[in-house]
Amino acid sequence: MHSDVSLSLIVPAEYPELRLLAWNRDPARPLPEAEVFALYEANWRHVDQDRLTPRERALIDRLTRRWGAGRMLG
Repeated sequence: MHSDVSLSLIVPAEYPELRLLAWNRDPARPLPEAEVFALYEANWRHVDQDRLTPRERALIDRLTRRWGAGRMLG
């Protein structure tokens, strides 16, 4: 069994803003954490931060710590 965090998968449909960022893919298809972080980072200007749910904020914080060394460049 792998414990590699890059194998953790996230379903965009479960996070409202992420679902919008993933408009050109199947939102029910799980994506690796690193890919989700890259999607948020590359499209941060399109994220309505006032609409982020507490759960999605927590996801972004966790991804930023893990994949962005505590910083999001978006």
